[in-house]
Amino acid sequence: MTQIHIQQGSATPIGLVAAWGRFPILVAEVLKRNGYRVCCLAIKYHADPVLRDICDDFHWLGMARLGEATRWFRKHGVKQATMAGKFHKVFLYRPWLWPRFIPDWTTVKAFWPHFIAHKGDRKDDTLLGVLTDAFARKGVIFQPATDFVPNLLVPPGTVAGKPPTRVQQTDIEFGWNVAKEMGRLDIGQSVCVKERAVLAVEAIEGTDLCIERAGQLCPQGGFVVVKVAKPQQDMRFDVPTVGVGTLRTMVAAGARVLAIEGGRTILLDDIKFRAFARKYRLSILALPDRTNSSAAA
Repeated sequence: MTQIHIQQGSATPIGLVAAWGRFPILVAEVLKRNGYRVCCLAIKYHADPVLRDICDDFHWLGMARLGEATRWFRKHGVKQATMAGKFHKVFLYRPWLWPRFIPDWTTVKAFWPHFIAHKGDRKDDTLLGVLTDAFARKGVIFQPATDFVPNLLVPPGTVAGKPPTRVQQTDIEFGWNVAKEMGRLDIGQSVCVKERAVLAVEAIEGTDLCIERAGQLCPQGGFVVVKVAKPQQDMRFDVPTVGVGTLRTMVAAGARVLAIEGGRTILLDDIKFRAFARKYRLSILALPDRTNSSAAA
């Protein structure tokens, strides 16, 4: 991946592909404060309309309009871009997908092996790699959003609450290796564990629905949620992200502990997050990579 250094305050145009959630908003606000001109492509049915008021240039974009996206960035002088927010992959399996999104020719050519010819897989890393490669061929290089907002990466340590019990610590260590293996296979990044039994594994549905399912299967609650980066994590996209919404889902489902990976997980709305965790007596830990922990064997 080509690395490009951007001088702060240079008024350089930065492209932002904005999907679902708070993260794109925070990225746009930081870019503006640092003096960049923010050119935002907001994904329809995903991005928050408030981005229109933050960014210098704004354009709604259908998920299957790759050619339109590259032309718009080039028109606005964008050579460096970043991606922020979650893409709801479940859209890919809804009826009448292509007539609804009307793919342009650039999209058809780029994704033909994965959606038409069925010769390629549809893993997150694969599809997002196809996307960024298509932009690169048009002279637009994607950089990790965390290069612009590194303070959103939570450092290792206790984030909130009391230390986990011995049983919870065992579940964390057990769940860590399970989550890392799921990440290695590019299936998901979160697991829910109770007494070293895996209650739920995240796949296409996302972390919140994974936690909800664990709560349905374990109504007594008290389980542990582990969310990690993939061993092969590309920091340009799909970086693990947690926020107050994650904690609300945990409380509703009965989860008591959240273990995340320090230095490789985005923490949104830090002050509100910690206050919410304290209010509901949740234990939140950011741990260094424990992939080789013998206790999880």
